[in-house]
Amino acid sequence: MSTMNPQLNPHSPPITPAAFGPLAGVKILDLTSVVLGPFATQILAQLGAEVTKIETHEGDNMRHVGPMREAGMGHIFMHASQGKRSLVLDLKSPEGKQVALDLAARSDVLITNVRAQALARLGLDYESLKSQFPKLIHVSCLGFDTEGPYADKPAYDDLIQGIAGVPWLMQQYGAPEPCYAPVTLSDRVTGLHAVYAVTAALYARSQTGFGQAVVVPMFEAVTQFVMGDHMAGKTYEPPLGPAGYARLLTPHRKPYATQDGYLCVLIYNDKHWRNFFEALGEPQRMQDPRFSTHTNRAAHIDEVYAEVGRILRTRTTAQWRELLTQADIPNTPMNSVDDILSDEHLRATGFIYESDLPGEGPMLKMRAPTRWSGTPLQTGLTAAPHLGQDSAVVLQELGYSEAAIADLMARGICKSAT
Repeated sequence: MSTMNPQLNPHSPPITPAAFGPLAGVKILDLTSVVLGPFATQILAQLGAEVTKIETHEGDNMRHVGPMREAGMGHIFMHASQGKRSLVLDLKSPEGKQVALDLAARSDVLITNVRAQALARLGLDYESLKSQFPKLIHVSCLGFDTEGPYADKPAYDDLIQGIAGVPWLMQQYGAPEPCYAPVTLSDRVTGLHAVYAVTAALYARSQTGFGQAVVVPMFEAVTQFVMGDHMAGKTYEPPLGPAGYARLLTPHRKPYATQDGYLCVLIYNDKHWRNFFEALGEPQRMQDPRFSTHTNRAAHIDEVYAEVGRILRTRTTAQWRELLTQADIPNTPMNSVDDILSDEHLRATGFIYESDLPGEGPMLKMRAPTRWSGTPLQTGLTAAPHLGQDSAVVLQELGYSEAAIADLMARGICKSAT
């Protein structure tokens, strides 16, 4: 077991900035693939943790989704795997399992999105490990909570979006038929839950001295995300009305068309509305019961947003931006992906930056979105690893001899990048 990060112990001196990140010193054994788990462990790597990723001989599926310059180095994989090490391992073999156990012995956290039954067959579930590694934090990212009837069902982003109500909401919002959100919403929402689960469990261990098992289920995570907004009248017994937050579901909640384009505007509180009507030269409109209070506006949200849409069509985007900004009314342009990549703010903060990677050439990368004063994050993480790039190095660190490593490679239990 690795030494506990001293930053997690209130009686130890703080980590120096040179250690790079609040999780410097934390070792994570990563048995995740696709998007959910790799997104979580990418954030943990950005926070300073050492992440060793175990892959099959075929590699993470996302290695093979283009566009890509090199085979096995797809764009999503590249973004989700910076700062990690890749070890190819046949976990079904006794020797491969032993390597995984050797890694668990020096790790603070084992994180996986392997289904519970499959993980138990490998002997890498929490019950199999807890007596041998009492300080190990075992985080399982699953489709469904282990206490329910769906526990062993397979889960992917689309399926969880569906069962958590996202396509239904999209149709309520005005889509011609149910559809998924065009982002891996379920994976990334759940991945963020996995990140705080790891960090909170590390803190708990600093207090108790022991690890624990943490289950991070997709269905529950996304349902919390959805129903926090949309339980609405169904919150109460008996219900006070239907499900659904009207402001989010009105078809008029969208970027507003102007004379020459689109603009994102949110006239939200009483001050905004007074300023808006005063800027139009119509302050008396605040007396209209539909606009006079927040409660009234919420009750007439379709009419309110439709009226804003009508008004915004009367001037150009530039004219509205000037007027609304002077009136202190929140507004932003409607960016395309290309616009985001050239956004002056993101470039100025260094969130999007160019990096010249060996074997890949120039690439655009994203730094961590958070900024830390006491334990600043390392910039320029190592590039995403080729499949098996670090197999030999990791085995050497575990104490395997050159002959033993060569034997594992020759028998296909491990594999190095070619």
